[in-house]
Amino acid sequence: MIVDLLRNDLSIYANTGSVKTTKLFEIESFNQVHHMVSEITATLKNDINPMQMLLTALPGGSITGAPKIRAMQIIEELEGAPRGAYCGTLGYFNFDGTGRWNILIRSFQQYQNQLSIWAGGGITIASEAEAEYQESLDKISAMLNLMNSTAE
Repeated sequence: MIVDLLRNDLSIYANTGSVKTTKLFEIESFNQVHHMVSEITATLKNDINPMQMLLTALPGGSITGAPKIRAMQIIEELEGAPRGAYCGTLGYFNFDGTGRWNILIRSFQQYQNQLSIWAGGGITIASEAEAEYQESLDKISAMLNLMNSTAE
């Protein structure tokens, strides 16, 4: 579903037939986490600014769910504070117009003298609150361990 949402978002700005899924559900493993990764590429229409396309595609469907606009409204209503960079994006554009972007999950944010750690999980109809909470704690454990090891 998430790959389909992004393919749809990109197709608005892409040349017909150029939206391709070059990776689908590949597992990338790191010391503390395994990520399922998909990669979607597209060739933008000549009159489209890449930033325009990027801003339309964000926030990603893996963050909002669907329907995207209503889900974003509900998230704003339920959360007590703005997310800042969490679940935003970080990436780059090259001079030739190519680029790579990701979604900032499991992230640190510093504002003045406060450091916040962000992580979350995907809520579905089958979700159980305690299991989702534990998953969030599991996700930030590596970041907490890193902070503790650098403080010593």
